[in-house]
Amino acid sequence: MATLSTKGWAGKASRDTPGNADPSWRSLYWVGSISSALYVLLIIVPLILLFVAPQPPLSGGSEVLLYIADNKPVYIAELVSFVGLSLPAMVVFLALYLALKHLNKSYAALGALTGIVSEVLALAINSSPPSLNGNLLYLSDQFVAATTTAQRTSLATAAESFIALSNSLNVIGILTAAGILIFSLVMLKGVFARSVAYLGILTGVIGMLSEALRDVIGPGYFLYGLLLPAWFILVGLRLYRLSKREPE
Repeated sequence: MATLSTKGWAGKASRDTPGNADPSWRSLYWVGSISSALYVLLIIVPLILLFVAPQPPLSGGSEVLLYIADNKPVYIAELVSFVGLSLPAMVVFLALYLALKHLNKSYAALGALTGIVSEVLALAINSSPPSLNGNLLYLSDQFVAATTTAQRTSLATAAESFIALSNSLNVIGILTAAGILIFSLVMLKGVFARSVAYLGILTGVIGMLSEALRDVIGPGYFLYGLLLPAWFILVGLRLYRLSKREPE
């Protein structure tokens, strides 16, 4: 039983102890804390726009292209926020790996790999729900300038494919939540407070379910939208404290 308790997720490594993290990576911890704040900011912006500005339709190529033409600043702001948050997220995941790798190298690496791959895919596809895709900006300009019905039909058809891609990217969201879950399980062994670890476990589990059932749960998805920035805030605060510890 003693062997199991020391090798399990909640092993007896001293919890909430900054000395456990490698202090030679203090600069990256600091950058990670700043990236956490930026990540939260990029989530808040589209959340505010969600309540104060008209949102793009979830279907209909012509409707979405006309929406973009009429609301381009809002559309660009949401697209940049949702897709752009992948960059600070990757920095945070890297910082977490370096802060936690001494507790469990395998699972810390798995958490970092899962999280970073999900964000790389989000950047590569340049797309995010709802109906947010960089390619639609170009199609919208072409749609407005089109002079024939055939041209508009062709552009609307192309837009439909990008809209379908944007609204079906559940796998990327599931991977992000899975990375958070794995990291949080490692946090049970130290460095971060147990409250942060438990919040991360809850966020990861609810996140994977929310992404998998996004089309079914509707407004219930907002619960994950609240848990996600809360976890990043607490992680960022901890990384900031770790960045201030002098090497022994």
